Amino acid sequence: MYQLSVIKDTIPIHPTSFHLPTEKALLNQLNKKYADRVIPDVGLGISVFDILEASEGKVRYGDGCFWHKVTFRLIVFRPFVSEVIVATVTGCTEKFIHVSTGFFHDISIPLSLIPAPHSYDPNENAHFTLSGADPDMTEEEMLETDVTQRLYLDKGEVVRIRVEEDKFHDDEPGPPRAVDGTYIKPKMQRPHYEIISHDLANRPPCRELDLDAWPGGQGKQTSMMPQADGDILEHQAALIALFQL
Repeated sequence: MYQLSVIKDTIPIHPTSFHLPTEKALLNQLNKKYADRVIPDVGLGISVFDILEASEGKVRYGDGCFWHKVTFRLIVFRPFVSEVIVATVTGCTEKFIHVSTGFFHDISIPLSLIPAPHSYDPNENAHFTLSGADPDMTEEEMLETDVTQRLYLDKGEVVRIRVEEDKFHDDEPGPPRAVDGTYIKPKMQRPHYEIISHDLANRPPCRELDLDAWPGGQGKQTSMMPQADGDILEHQAALIALFQL
């Protein structure tokens, strides 16, 4: 799920940071630039792990900053294909189930990768299945079943998913346009980084994941995924400690 990527860049240190040790000032600038940013063909930057090499600072004409050529390692979020991760359902449409890890939300399960038998209930805006149902049941037959017997994948359900594919998009939103004298900011049509996954949730789905039910599983589920914005710094520190083991 997490990887270390070696990156080279030229980083400025502003005069207001000259009182800091060079390494700390560089770490601050690197995290400001790369943390919580999607790097094309690399992944979602989480935190700088360490600095491998840094040149002497040079002053360029006109800005007064010290510029350093830096080689560093960055912790990135990019699950590999076929990796199984735990996520939470955030919403459903007729063609997709959308899930989130808590800090990364652009994960979707397309209709073709939802285990059969299943169907979409437009009244509940959720996909559902039946315990012990015939795999050959059609969606029309599923919709004719008793509602009380259906097992819905509701918003907030915890599911196990297998990564099938990840995609990077470099879509430019284009310039703003004016409608009736009012400027409208263009919207991004596709996320910069998205993950296509396969739903592996055993039936019936459960709201709390019990690892004792998994083959070889022990104990309760513990997650290093931040559940709120305030947990990001703790999450970064935990990941750095993990890679230092």
